[in-house]
Amino acid sequence: MNKIEKIARTYSDLQKKICNTLESADGKGKFSSDQWEKEIGGGTTAIFQNGNIIEKGAVNFSFVKGKYSPEMKKILGENAQHYAATGISSIIHPQNPWMPIIHMNVRYFALDNGISWFGGGIDLTPHIIEPEDAISFHHLLKETCDRFDTRFYQDYKQWADDYYFLPHRNETRGVGGIFFDRLKPGSSEEFEKLFEFTKSLSLLYPDIYVGYMKKNGHRSYSESEKEWQLLRRGRYVEFNLVHDRGTKFGLESGGNTESILASLPANASWKYNYSPEPGGFEENTLGLLKKGIDWIHFNSKPT
Repeated sequence: MNKIEKIARTYSDLQKKICNTLESADGKGKFSSDQWEKEIGGGTTAIFQNGNIIEKGAVNFSFVKGKYSPEMKKILGENAQHYAATGISSIIHPQNPWMPIIHMNVRYFALDNGISWFGGGIDLTPHIIEPEDAISFHHLLKETCDRFDTRFYQDYKQWADDYYFLPHRNETRGVGGIFFDRLKPGSSEEFEKLFEFTKSLSLLYPDIYVGYMKKNGHRSYSESEKEWQLLRRGRYVEFNLVHDRGTKFGLESGGNTESILASLPANASWKYNYSPEPGGFEENTLGLLKKGIDWIHFNSKPT
């Protein structure tokens, strides 16, 4: 078994663990699995719909190989003839507007010229930002990063701030998280460290969300809060369709379209030139959709 086959088998197993954890916490919905195969390879699309807490979720695994096209060269900037890639990509859209959207991706990409790398991350997109939740989220990410390298959190947090950003809106997608790409192992020890790092993030991901499910999964909400949730989902759609590299690469490589677009919410809305009421939860949330917020040392209480 070569490296990428080993990684693919591990990621496939992790997909099942993530699904089991989320199903158990929701208590109603179940993931339905769709096995897909194409000329380039295959995978499993696990879709969750209409649960007690989760409205729509996806935990996708894929392992694909193919010819390295000129379009891929433009995206990746590497010279090669063939590629192989495997990964997990997951997103959860909740019923309750006080629950956040969460996204996780880990992947390994290898070219036939000997170049390979890991990528991935976790980010959080609350519809209504409660600073204490953003603070705890970033602390959990930092603790995980620090087990592997104390430079990881700050470097990858900055990367996430820059990546998960809508320049046409001048706002971040949410409260960020960590994002990394092109981490090229220079030795077998470095390979194992980065592989273990992606595995740890995969296991942390459902545990983070279960905490939010327990806290806010059944919280009461108003019609205006639900309306705001749909507007914030619209921003999420804009990012995924306009800026997300994974979406672009997946469609360009001939991957499974339904799996690639499973990240989109079941419902979203757009209002022309919407302006929230001053001083409300909408305006407070918009005020925190900025790059560079130090959530580790953020003071959530007025002094």
